[in-house]
Amino acid sequence: MRRLAAFVLLLAAFVGTPTHLLAQEDAATFRNFQFSFDRVNKAWTKNGDTLARLFHQQGIVYPTANLFLREFKAQNELELWARNDDTSAYKLIKTYHICALSGLLGPKRAEGDRQVPEGFYFIDDYNPKSDFHLSMLLNYPNYSDRILGNKTKPGGDIYIHGSCVTVGCIPLTDPVIQELYTVCLSSRLAGQTYIPVHIFPTRFDKTGLNFLGREYKDDAEKQKFWVNLKTGYDYFEQHHRIQPVMYTVDGRYIF
Repeated sequence: MRRLAAFVLLLAAFVGTPTHLLAQEDAATFRNFQFSFDRVNKAWTKNGDTLARLFHQQGIVYPTANLFLREFKAQNELELWARNDDTSAYKLIKTYHICALSGLLGPKRAEGDRQVPEGFYFIDDYNPKSDFHLSMLLNYPNYSDRILGNKTKPGGDIYIHGSCVTVGCIPLTDPVIQELYTVCLSSRLAGQTYIPVHIFPTRFDKTGLNFLGREYKDDAEKQKFWVNLKTGYDYFEQHHRIQPVMYTVDGRYIF
């Protein structure tokens, strides 16, 4: 009976706590957990000043709660973009080399296909005790992937991580993930809950489009999918801003 009474008191206290205080408590818990790991502390200490200088060179305050990542599979490149506030255009901060890539160009559609996803995602979680040093989880499969991919086994656990091995993830080596984890974690602590990550088969410029048209001319399904992705790519290229990601009932992206 005493346990029940204690639970009722605890529940009453929780319900009566203002939302902003609960958010502050959650943020403090997240921060304390991350920095309870030595590898996070070392990465933070090692890379903080370097990142601050990189951002300052582009006129961006560090840390910022406005990061954006963009990957191009054919070029093995991952771009880091940032801005000072949600009304500004993004500026390119740095381009990282992806040290390994599995599968072919094209979206991930099933568990075990070794494909790196293509589409519009965000960082969903931070793993400070990863088997691959440090890692950040993408929200694959998103709604589009669930509609267009395998309905029962679409796959999952797609990370940006250290080391240099992959069966569908995005590996950057340990030193590089230390820097990228630090900048993304700093943004998360500054209030950016979800960092957008856009993944494309290649740059949709003249060279990239000619390559896709030549090498995948008989793959109508991929061509249709890439035309859909290109809408989001073109908007960012023109405005250096991103739009909210929405979907049609048949799994296409709309902007």
